[in-house]
Amino acid sequence: MAIAVPAAPTAEIPTIPLRELLPWLLMFALLALITIFFVSADQGAISIPSGNAIHEWVHDGRHLMGYPCH
Repeated sequence: MAIAVPAAPTAEIPTIPLRELLPWLLMFALLALITIFFVSADQGAISIPSGNAIHEWVHDGRHLMGYPCH
């Protein structure tokens, strides 16, 4: 008596057109650039909000990534 083996299911990998991905890529690139600015360049002198608040919030992260700030 032969045992029937079911065929393995096939999975189709969906593709996302570049035209649909581009706005998301641009948004995340802009977000990354803003984050890098606040962590690396914000010293309080050119800060978007006045004061040292952002510099103090990212202070330890600056040292962890090797940015000097003193």
